[in-house]
Amino acid sequence: MAEIRNYTLNFGPQHPAAHGVLRLILEIDGEVIERADPHIGLLHRGTEKLIESKPYNQSIGYMDRLDYVSIMCNEHAYVMAIETMLGIKVPERAQYIRVMFDEITRILNHLMWLGTHGLDVGAMSIFLYAFREREKLIDCYEAVSGSRMHATYYRPGGVYRDLPDKMPQYLASDFRTDKELKVMNENRQGSLLDFIADFVKEFPKSIQQYDELLTDNRIWKQRLVNIGIVSASRAKQLGFTGPMLRGSGVAWDLRKNQPYAVYDQLEFDIPVGVTGDSYDRYLVHMEEMRQSNHIIKQCVNWLQKNPGTVMSDDHKVSPPKRTNMKDDMESLIHHFKLFTEGYCLPEGEVYRAVEHPKGEFGVYLISDGANKPYRVKIRAPGFAHLAAMDEMVRGHMLSDVVTIIGTQDVVFGEIDR
Repeated sequence: MAEIRNYTLNFGPQHPAAHGVLRLILEIDGEVIERADPHIGLLHRGTEKLIESKPYNQSIGYMDRLDYVSIMCNEHAYVMAIETMLGIKVPERAQYIRVMFDEITRILNHLMWLGTHGLDVGAMSIFLYAFREREKLIDCYEAVSGSRMHATYYRPGGVYRDLPDKMPQYLASDFRTDKELKVMNENRQGSLLDFIADFVKEFPKSIQQYDELLTDNRIWKQRLVNIGIVSASRAKQLGFTGPMLRGSGVAWDLRKNQPYAVYDQLEFDIPVGVTGDSYDRYLVHMEEMRQSNHIIKQCVNWLQKNPGTVMSDDHKVSPPKRTNMKDDMESLIHHFKLFTEGYCLPEGEVYRAVEHPKGEFGVYLISDGANKPYRVKIRAPGFAHLAAMDEMVRGHMLSDVVTIIGTQDVVFGEIDR
């Protein structure tokens, strides 16, 4: 009789479900996983070292490129760390704008997660539906920052600028009729806040659509139910945060447990799972989108009633107004010095974290009194989740590996930083 031995299989990095740069070395007995060894580092960019070589205000853009699906949440943690060290007070309007965009970012992340997770498991339609709504929210990014992805919108002391009074509109094209163009621009006649208000009114219908497509779909349930079960106590031991932790039944959310910005003034619930399997994590993501929608609605109502400044008046960190720079030499010099040399932080260390769509995203800064950090350490949620890959896939089939990679919602920008 031939000797029975396990196969060693390379899963990724050139694999649609490995999301580009994950290499898994799988030891399989037939089609059952005996061991999974994730190899990372194929994208390594040395982000923390790059931040240590630049003035503080020139490193905000690096945050965008870490988890490039949760852009503004990354910026929030970094600017909060700088503000804590400098003791800067952020205007309330800027705090509300930040919270609103944090939740827009959470929806953007969860839509991307839902679309690609569905695609990995074999559901194609959901990808197209999820990206339909994503497109509208990315237009909001573009309206405030001029960029569809890497926004660099949050600044120490507030945000880059106030919300625009006019929403960009679609232009005439050979590919659409005048009637179609009119329909496309119908909700873009007012300000950005009007556009977001219209979005939050319509979005629950879209979530209902995703729900009808997947939640009771028997193929979806066969692929997700009882796959990658992690108990509540084990999830805490493994350092899980975000939907991975809440899916296991632990009601831990920094927005409630360690409130920052204006989250303590808003009303929302924390969804938790029961079994701790992939299906529970899917349900938690779905409910989080509904809760985010509810938070955005509250922010829009507040922002419509309360005009005000969106940047700290501490001119050590906030640049002069553009109008002043046109005819005032001192303002121009101030602007030039601020954006080339930056500012110095007092000696010391700080750790600030936010409830990022994937979990706890923290920035640990050590300052030696210079205009750039002595050391930076980023606490990315995806790293701890990927470390549990071996434990989560053992005893499952080869096709379940794809489900578990999907449910972990890993993005390699933050893992291979």
